Amino acid sequence: MRLLHRTSPWRELFATDALPDPSGWPPLLDPLRQALVGLGSAPELNEAYAWQGQLVDALARLDLPAWRISQLISDHNDWLYRRAIMLSLEEMRGLGWGAPPVAFCVLTLGSGARHESLLAPDQDNAMIIADYPDDRHTEIDGYFQALGERFTERLDTAGIPLCQGHVMARWPMWRKRLSAWRAQLEIWTAERRVKRVQQANILLDFHPVFGESSLAEVLAGRVARLLPASHLFLDEMASLLDDLPVALDRLCRLSSNDEKAPHERAINLKYQGVLPLVNTVRLLSLRHGVRPPDTRSRLVALVMQEVLSAERAQALTAAFERLQTLMLDEQRLALTEGRTPDGWVDIARLGEDQRQLLRHDLLQIRAFQRKARKP
Repeated sequence: MRLLHRTSPWRELFATDALPDPSGWPPLLDPLRQALVGLGSAPELNEAYAWQGQLVDALARLDLPAWRISQLISDHNDWLYRRAIMLSLEEMRGLGWGAPPVAFCVLTLGSGARHESLLAPDQDNAMIIADYPDDRHTEIDGYFQALGERFTERLDTAGIPLCQGHVMARWPMWRKRLSAWRAQLEIWTAERRVKRVQQANILLDFHPVFGESSLAEVLAGRVARLLPASHLFLDEMASLLDDLPVALDRLCRLSSNDEKAPHERAINLKYQGVLPLVNTVRLLSLRHGVRPPDTRSRLVALVMQEVLSAERAQALTAAFERLQTLMLDEQRLALTEGRTPDGWVDIARLGEDQRQLLRHDLLQIRAFQRKARKP
C-alpha cells in the first residue's frame, strides 16, 4: 500500500469562491471545459446544483475513477454551501443584522465531511460558535439561528433537501458554542446508551466548510483525546455494527432482505455495503485516536499505527472503490432514465464476474466488522 500522500490538483477545481475559468485549458480537458462553459461563470445556486450530473459525466469521460469523482462531487457541494452562506450573510447585512458577532464555523457531516458523496445528497450540517458570555446568548445565538435558517433554506431551494432527521445548523441541537460542543461530547461518550452513540456517530465525521476552521480543529483534537478512553461508548458503537449487515445471506449469497427494495434484484449498496465499511473504519479510528474523517485516509492512518496490515487496508480500499463505482454507475443510469439517484443497485445488470467480485468485497467487509468488534 502506497503511504506517500500528494494532494491531487483535481481538488483545486472548486477550492475558491469563483468557479474555474477553463479558457486556457488544453484540449484533453474538453469534456470538463464544455461543461463549465455551458454552466457559465455566475450561475444561480439551483443552476449550479442541477449541473452536477453534467459534471459527473464530464469527469467520467476523462476516465476519473468513481472515488475521485465522489471527492469532486463533495467539493462542488462545499462550493454550494459556501455560496449559500455568503449570500445569506449578505442578505442579513442588508436587513440590518450586521456582521457575525463572534467567530463561527459551519461543518458538513457524514459523507459530505468525508468527501465521499455521490449524487442526490440531503443536508447534514452543524455549527460551532466561538464562546461568548451567557448574558449575550439571546443576541448571539439569535444571529446564528437566523443564518442557519437562511443558508439551509437556500440549499433546499437549490435542490439539496433539508435533512429529515433535523441534523442541521438551523436547530439548537446542532448549533452550539465550542464549550457546549465539548460538554455534549462528554455526555454522549460517558455511557453505553444507544441513542447517544447514534447521535455522536452523526457528529464524529465532520469537516469545516465555512468560517473559522480553527474551531473545528479544536473540536477534532478533543475527539481524538476523549474517545480512545471512552470504552463503554466504543463497545456500544461496536455492537451497533450489527444493525447494518452486508448484503449477504447465511450462505454468503448476494441478498437484500429489505422490504423497501424496489424489486427482488435490488441491493442497497449504501446501507448494505458502503456504510458497514465506513462505520467499522470509524470505530477503529476513534478507538486509536485517528483524526482524518475520510475512509481512505483513516485506513492509511490505521496502517501507520499498525492497527491494520497494509494488505488488509489495501483490500478494503479496493472494495470501497468498487462499491462506489457500482453505485455511481447506477446513479448515472438513473439520471438518464429520469429517476432520482439513490443507493440501490440492480444486480441483474452486473456480469457474473462483477457479482462474484461484489460478493468477495462484501465478505471482506463482513470479516472486517467481526474483527473490529473485539477491542
